[in-house]
Amino acid sequence: MNKVVVFCGSSLGFNPIYKESAIELGNYFAENNISLVFGGGKVGMMGVLADTILAKNGEVIGVIPSLLHKEEVIHIGVKNMTVCKTMSERKVIMSKLVDGYITLPGGFGTLDELFEALTLSQLQIEQKPVGLLNVNGFFDAILLQLNKMVQEGYLKQANRNMLIVGTSVTELMQKMTNYKAPEIVHIINKVVK
Repeated sequence: MNKVVVFCGSSLGFNPIYKESAIELGNYFAENNISLVFGGGKVGMMGVLADTILAKNGEVIGVIPSLLHKEEVIHIGVKNMTVCKTMSERKVIMSKLVDGYITLPGGFGTLDELFEALTLSQLQIEQKPVGLLNVNGFFDAILLQLNKMVQEGYLKQANRNMLIVGTSVTELMQKMTNYKAPEIVHIINKVVK
């Protein structure tokens, strides 16, 4: 993987372990010549991640919608910045640039981006690895919900397996590097007559 988009919060959260995970991921990217594609902000997890990579002369590419293009939000240290019209357009631009997706802790926007990446994989529009860095058990409840969706017949196990989960940066990156997209049937329940 040469370019990876990271979805993460515009806040740092209350526990410093989340900020530390962004720094760890940023260092990994810089040391392994992986370019970061991100939401273009200088605040929260986004800002910490970008700052870490920029400090080590790594490549950072920002994509930010014009509604967020304000001096207090946009990361002015990122030279490769695309300003687009909408949040939807941002996701399309990002998906065209990258070889994979990683999600760190965040809020609604972070989850929206994660599930859109998974939906693109489920529909076989993309076959890129989609990773989740489950720092401090942050995503445990979501993982339980995905398992419940399989149990209740709303999600195929093969589609559930597309989400790559790691509790450390090294574990997650190894799993993502070894990822092979499954062949997937689009129908959840096929009625046989």
